[in-house]
Amino acid sequence: MADNSTLVSETGRSLLADSSVLDSKIIETSKDNAFPGSVLDVEEEMPQIETRVVLVQEAGKREELLKALEEIKVPYIKTDTIEELGDSDSPEFETIFIVSDFQDSIFNKLCKADCRVIGPPVVLHCAQKGEPLPFSCRPLYCASMLNLVLCFTGFRKKDELVKLVTLVHHMGGIIRRDFSSKVTHLVANSTHGDKFRIAVSLGTPIVKAEWIYKAWEKRNEIDFCAADDDFRNQFKVPPFQDCMLSFLGFSDDEKANMEEMTEMQGGHYLPVGDERCTHLVVEESTVKDLPFEPLKKLYVVKQEWFWGSIQMDARAGESMYLFEKSESPGLKKSVSLLSLNTPNSNRKRRRLKETLAQLTRETDMSPFPPRKRPSAEHSLSIGSLLDISNTPESNTTSGETPKPCARPSKNSTPLPLKQSARWQVAKELYQTESNYVDILTTIIQLFQVPLEKEGQLGGPILAQEEIKTIFGSIPDILDVHTKIKEDLEDLMMNWTESRSIGDIILKYSKDLLKTYPPFVNFFEMSKETITRCEKQKPRFHAFLKINQAKPECGRQSLAELLIRPVQRLPSVALLLNDIKKHTAEENPDKITLERAIESLKEVMTHINEDKRKTEAQRQFFDVVYEVDGCPANLLSSHRSLVQRLETVALGDDLCDRGEQVTLFLFNDCLEIARKRHKVIGAFKSPHGHTRPPASLKHVVLMPLSQIKKVLDIRETEDCHKAFALVVRPPTELNNKLLSFQMTTEEPPKDNWLKMLCRHVANTICKADAENLIYTADPDSVEVNTKDMDSTLSRASRAIKKTSKKVTRAFSFSKTPKRALRRALMSHSATEGRSPSSANDSYIGSRLTSTSSLAGIPSPSLVSLPSIFEKRSHTLSRSTTHLI
Repeated sequence: MADNSTLVSETGRSLLADSSVLDSKIIETSKDNAFPGSVLDVEEEMPQIETRVVLVQEAGKREELLKALEEIKVPYIKTDTIEELGDSDSPEFETIFIVSDFQDSIFNKLCKADCRVIGPPVVLHCAQKGEPLPFSCRPLYCASMLNLVLCFTGFRKKDELVKLVTLVHHMGGIIRRDFSSKVTHLVANSTHGDKFRIAVSLGTPIVKAEWIYKAWEKRNEIDFCAADDDFRNQFKVPPFQDCMLSFLGFSDDEKANMEEMTEMQGGHYLPVGDERCTHLVVEESTVKDLPFEPLKKLYVVKQEWFWGSIQMDARAGESMYLFEKSESPGLKKSVSLLSLNTPNSNRKRRRLKETLAQLTRETDMSPFPPRKRPSAEHSLSIGSLLDISNTPESNTTSGETPKPCARPSKNSTPLPLKQSARWQVAKELYQTESNYVDILTTIIQLFQVPLEKEGQLGGPILAQEEIKTIFGSIPDILDVHTKIKEDLEDLMMNWTESRSIGDIILKYSKDLLKTYPPFVNFFEMSKETITRCEKQKPRFHAFLKINQAKPECGRQSLAELLIRPVQRLPSVALLLNDIKKHTAEENPDKITLERAIESLKEVMTHINEDKRKTEAQRQFFDVVYEVDGCPANLLSSHRSLVQRLETVALGDDLCDRGEQVTLFLFNDCLEIARKRHKVIGAFKSPHGHTRPPASLKHVVLMPLSQIKKVLDIRETEDCHKAFALVVRPPTELNNKLLSFQMTTEEPPKDNWLKMLCRHVANTICKADAENLIYTADPDSVEVNTKDMDSTLSRASRAIKKTSKKVTRAFSFSKTPKRALRRALMSHSATEGRSPSSANDSYIGSRLTSTSSLAGIPSPSLVSLPSIFEKRSHTLSRSTTHLI
């Protein structure tokens, strides 16, 4: 192959010879040039050789080069032809030629004459770093691959390899023929061979030849480095390059997923039996024998090879994952354990009994006890941890149960002569606690520790923030339950009916209160992070697939294992209740068990309350992100979101009639926002999570104390699901009427109005919340919902918006209409005129064109004497004016 051949360039040098010795000498020489102050005094006796720079042709016309040479303090001359320099070989000068083009005839002449040639980027780089010009016996155009050691594999065309090696030398790289730990990058044209396998095992980056070509295209960029991760990852060799894969024994959905992953990772898939196939991936749990005799060149591998290759971002070695036809593992183990060469031997019989006893103990201590209690048939609802009527320990999510990663206890539970009911339930408590500890250990050892491990092949699978979000306080929970398990084990080893079980739970109740809320509160976020990362990161998806197939995981997903802490405390409470039922009244543990159960309920109540607060805070931030221009003072520790309501505005006070308005009811205020007409781009957080753009625009944040009355508008043929609010802002002298139409079925209008009045009454410290609701006729407040969805109504709203834009465009002061109206009102009041006449004159003179285009009467300008009819009596205040 070309890897082992020696290539010779035009100058007669060996390009692929191991250049480490020569390059090390170059580096040492450049270090001496970089630190002239460290030269020994003996060198003062040696003759000084002056460095002279010759700018050839185009290089001499570049002003930045001349300035850079002046900064380095190196003399230079300009020339168009090298024949002008008769003393280029003079021992008094060390001549360095700067050539802009490494492909013209002058460059070739200089190379044949063994002259030192560098490119303009080298000069600019040295000037930027404040370093002297480097010494190099090869032409050096730029420093893009400086200090990089490259090795090639899989190249069969000699011309292509010569070109690649030359470019690497021009960019300052070093070439090694044999692969070693000093090689920084392997340039591969094939995924076969020893070099590729060693590079995968050492975690050396493996790239395509395009990496060198693209780096050479960027040769004139001074700060460019070919080893940059973002640039290099564009040219990495995918795991399944040159591979043709077939899949056997998988379900249709899983097979489709694996075929899609194959193409994403640079491979191709073929039907089973195709002679072009290079790898046959087998589901070893379902396939016991191959349907055909495989060819010698075909690799028959387990699915772990497929997912392992994706996880480490390189093709894994097939020898470790070969599929072999074998008998059942359990049968083979039994034969190996129970095989007796001499059946009549007492020693063999004794060994058989011990083996059967050992198997019995292992079965008895399995994570899923064979005996289920009647109360364990139902699964737990995650919504409330206080619901302890169901036992979640027996909730089988998908098939098998995780086998313990931790070692089983050395001490086995002693069997008393007569097993009491209290002992039986206590034993179940200990067994479930031991199984729970094993599951937590599996989560940490099988998932968290490998993800946090440094120096992973292919780089980190997940970011540290994502790992912390997924696992949370699992290690702390494991520490607490490990101690509980040890105490329960000691209790069972030294069992007496008087031993207290409740004291063990009370001993660690504070620790449970400290460790569980952080995990349970963010459990949904943990599941969302797992789902998002599994979709966006193929390596994490492969990591989960590999571990899910392991016996320790029991074929359960990570999300299914992480739900166990959410289920554990209700399960313990149920078991303690059963123990209390079988505890005699005179037993001191009876009272202790009651206290332990109460302590667990307090922990779960605290978890639910803390979770509710956490959800409320999340809803707060969702509102802030969804509403553009939301006031900062909306965020408050005492404030909580009560209800969200989608409506349509029926008046023109807050926004245009017919515009979609969203009401956010908080416990002490009402945030009113309208739908945005133009949506800005998405917001991207520092961690890379893209948040959708704000869909609403802030209108007003109204304290509930400003709401004086709530109007329940009667249902008629022309008015449906409408209501209004009588409010008085602190800057206004009179009341305002804000009318809306509900656009959703939930919540019902009666429930919404009662809820609103209850919080208004709480804000103003009144007990009669029902007295705030009044019933009104639609005609009395001039509210009509019949034409809200008509074409004429939509056209009228469009004309009104256009007229507003035209009015603003021709307005010199751009003063808002409401500000002018208030100014006119205050001016007319000082002259003894009524505000209504001032308003009428202003509207008639200022907005004639607007009213003619969209002559829709506004309910905010009507007087409301005696229009409110209270549910119990008529409203007495009939002189109220609404502006």
